[in-house]
Amino acid sequence: MQHHSYALTPPMGWNSWDCYGATVTEEEVKANATYMASHLKDYGWEYVVVDIQWSEPGAVSSAYRPFVPLEMDEYSRLIPAVNRFPSASNGNGFQPLADFVHQLGLKFGIHIMRGIPRQAVHENTRILGTDVRARDIAKPNSICPWNTDMYGIDMEKRGAQATMIPSFSYMLSGALILSKSMILLIRNCMGCTVMKLK
Repeated sequence: MQHHSYALTPPMGWNSWDCYGATVTEEEVKANATYMASHLKDYGWEYVVVDIQWSEPGAVSSAYRPFVPLEMDEYSRLIPAVNRFPSASNGNGFQPLADFVHQLGLKFGIHIMRGIPRQAVHENTRILGTDVRARDIAKPNSICPWNTDMYGIDMEKRGAQATMIPSFSYMLSGALILSKSMILLIRNCMGCTVMKLK
């Protein structure tokens, strides 16, 4: 371990929650990314992060609306709300927005709650690449006290791990694009895990 080579600064960037709470739109993300690239990139600012609730079409404030419908595909994966992120239509996910941010020389990030959408469990939707359904892997007693969107996942159940990497890649596009510079913030109810992908 080269403990003397730690970063000289913390990760520096913009997070949509700080200005828009749960309501940020694609247009607002692009405007903030453009400003950062023009005015802050030279000083080390590099991350543009779309925070929580990007799959909720009716987000209205910083308050979480309990048990509201979220945008989700047939494989139990949350997808961007197209009324807020129009370029995500036709299965594009966040790929066009990530491309825009990358073209500015910045890195794109998204916030992901841990688990599986409650909506998927209630509808018992499929898990991609398996014969397993959402109810087969959910832990309905593993819930977050401040956000009602997700149940936990019992990672010892067959098919549970199949929900993870395909979900991450799909949030950006239908194809695996983990080779792009990006950051994922995966939140459990106590804090975040940051996965930096190069």
